[in-house]
Amino acid sequence: MKTYWRLLLGLLVVLALAPFLFRAMVYRLQLREIEKRLVKSFQLSKQQAQQVPLDTTLHEGDLIFHTSQSAQSQAIQLATHSPYSHCGLLHKSSGEWQVFEAVQPVKLTPLARWVARGQGQHFVVKRLRNAAKVLTPAALERLRTEGQPLLGRGYDLAFNWSDKQIYCSELIWKVYDRGLHRQLGQLQKLRDFDLTNPAVQAKLRERYGQQLPLDEPVISPASIFDSAELVTVVSR
Repeated sequence: MKTYWRLLLGLLVVLALAPFLFRAMVYRLQLREIEKRLVKSFQLSKQQAQQVPLDTTLHEGDLIFHTSQSAQSQAIQLATHSPYSHCGLLHKSSGEWQVFEAVQPVKLTPLARWVARGQGQHFVVKRLRNAAKVLTPAALERLRTEGQPLLGRGYDLAFNWSDKQIYCSELIWKVYDRGLHRQLGQLQKLRDFDLTNPAVQAKLRERYGQQLPLDEPVISPASIFDSAELVTVVSR
């Protein structure tokens, strides 16, 4: 009889833990899939990349992406199913490449320092398909003009669509939209992302409590990265 009750108790414990074990398994599989995508994104071997002079490959107005190591990066990756959680816009100033990015605050960061912050120092640079025709000196000046008022703005932890505070992909999207009338990537709503993972839900509760702004317009780094308007010019 004691053996029966022990078996019954064990079965009940297993049934109670089953949902948590299942979610943990799904969470691990999602992370593994993201890691696989990151490995596949290395389109040039290390030896090949070293043969390509980076300074002569980059152009003004290029977009750069990497996997941030910030506290929210993992949640962004899981919600968007993409390894790329941070992005910026490349500018050259006084002979030095810099990344115009929305961190805290919106600022210009030397490229070498920006690359060093990313996971494995891996990054991808993308460019408009018709950049040779579109990104004229006048067009590049318009991009700089649209970006200038956003310098110094605080980072937007809540991912609101106003200009009061700015997040990384929002910065890129608005500068290109306002300067060149080019919309890179598809605007979505918060509800469109995968919000099922416990890590994502925890970050949402931290930012919003129980009142999620599910209809807030959002542009993600993944959406810009996957834009058909862009081509990859550097991956290393």
